[in-house]
Amino acid sequence: MTEKELQIYLKERFPCENEACDWKEFKNLKNLFNGKEGDDVISYVAAISSMNGGHLIIGVKDHSLEIVGTDTYNYDRQTATMRLVRECSNLPAEGLKIDEFVTSDTYKTVWVINIPKHMPRLPVYAHKKLWQRIEDNLVEMTPSRKEKILTESFVVDDWSAEIIPDATINDLDPKAIAVAREKYKELFNGARDAEIDIWTDEVFLNKAKLTRKSAITRTTLILLGKSESDHFLNPYICKIRWFLRDETDVNKDFRVFTIPMILAIENLGLLIRNTTYSYTVSGSMFPESMSRYDAFTLREPINNAIAHQDYSKGCHIDIIEYEDDKLSFKNAGQFIPESIEAVVTNDFPESHYRNPALVEAMRNVKMVETEGGGIKKLFMQQRRRFFPMPDYDIQDDHVICTIEGRVLDENFANILVSNTSLSLPDIMLLDSVQKGKSISHEAANYLRKKGYIEGRYPNLFLSSKVITSTKHVGLKASYIKNRSFDDDYFRKLIVDYIIEFGRAERTDLYELIAKMLPEYMTDRQRYDKLTNLLSNLKRSCTLTRSGKFWILVKGTSSTKRNG
Repeated sequence: MTEKELQIYLKERFPCENEACDWKEFKNLKNLFNGKEGDDVISYVAAISSMNGGHLIIGVKDHSLEIVGTDTYNYDRQTATMRLVRECSNLPAEGLKIDEFVTSDTYKTVWVINIPKHMPRLPVYAHKKLWQRIEDNLVEMTPSRKEKILTESFVVDDWSAEIIPDATINDLDPKAIAVAREKYKELFNGARDAEIDIWTDEVFLNKAKLTRKSAITRTTLILLGKSESDHFLNPYICKIRWFLRDETDVNKDFRVFTIPMILAIENLGLLIRNTTYSYTVSGSMFPESMSRYDAFTLREPINNAIAHQDYSKGCHIDIIEYEDDKLSFKNAGQFIPESIEAVVTNDFPESHYRNPALVEAMRNVKMVETEGGGIKKLFMQQRRRFFPMPDYDIQDDHVICTIEGRVLDENFANILVSNTSLSLPDIMLLDSVQKGKSISHEAANYLRKKGYIEGRYPNLFLSSKVITSTKHVGLKASYIKNRSFDDDYFRKLIVDYIIEFGRAERTDLYELIAKMLPEYMTDRQRYDKLTNLLSNLKRSCTLTRSGKFWILVKGTSSTKRNG
């Protein structure tokens, strides 16, 4: 939309400033995202969340809402969202998102940060302080406002714990109950089998938290309900769609699985084509053979999708099997933890879930990890198989987990084989580099300091330190092609060319150096590289322009030129 249309759009939705809405100019986020306390983005986000949530509009003039635009620096929306959660203590991740608008006529960028209300009894901090908006000023939170938050009633709205009054134990699948009972026994390693065997179904369901005081809940129906009992969940649905696609992305098969989910998981696992995969580990004469997906790798993403699905959105859980390639699992709802990196690297489980009752019941029947470390274990399983790390596509309204069932890059697999001391966070970052995915400046600086990567940001590649230890010729060759030569070499090459031929057009010089530049560079980057080299030679009074040609500056000695 044009600048005028955007201003109208914003005025219609955010007509005035108040404690739930603030308009800020913030022309450049480099020093204003996390800058002066009480006058930066994180302070305003914390203040709005600590009230009742709301919106922060960035790139508009205070009072008038005139579009001025903001330079988002090196932040994209996902990076900024993750940093807000990191810098604002207690800020809920669910409901936090950034909408970006770029005017079609003036190319000005405006951000609208949608800020959720704080969790009960948890005010949001920025710069280790609490903030609130009084009239048009941001000030430290008053004691009375802080006391009001700390004494709020703590009510958790758990969709999965809702009781279904008309449903009875007769609406549950006997086979599903039997499977759940056996899984529950596994929690005690056989020590309580005799005791559990004499429990009635009603007693067992209560003990395993599958029912609440013998009442049937949505959790009960999702895990154990007969397929014909799914009408009790209306208007919500709990179904899994499975697609099989070939290498051209054409569907070859399709199935729908409904409740009880404890049986659907077993049936779905039998359907997936878990063929044998073979590859030769570097230095070994014999190939390694294994199933593409071990039992845990198949089960964990499906169960996670069931446990964390936002059923209020009325969406299916989708599983796409790409034949002899990979699996993708998609569920509705935002990813609640701070980030995948935080989940994988933290040594403690998450304490907040979208469906607490459902997660608790699934733990009791061994459908999800008891210790809460399922995602981390998933990464470890892929590492042991020398397969790529799981990919998580975290969007505003869904999460997609993709698991590769093969060695995607033989070079990277050799790194895992030969560098067993690499930490899991290091492997995750290197995995992003080898997949050509962007990483943050902070992550790039960290890897560079450890000697793992080279290249100019964002065009990064694996460095010789990692590659040398693999003793893999192909990977070494890739490194040499990416490394290129230094600027002194190219400047000498240009000067020598002009000495030889007397003069040179830009196109001549471009052809001279282009093929010797790193493979990752685009044509535009190669063009800019030549521009920088020529500018440097001109500033040093070595070359000058004569019409469309570059020539040597008169009186320039060959020693000076080549030095």
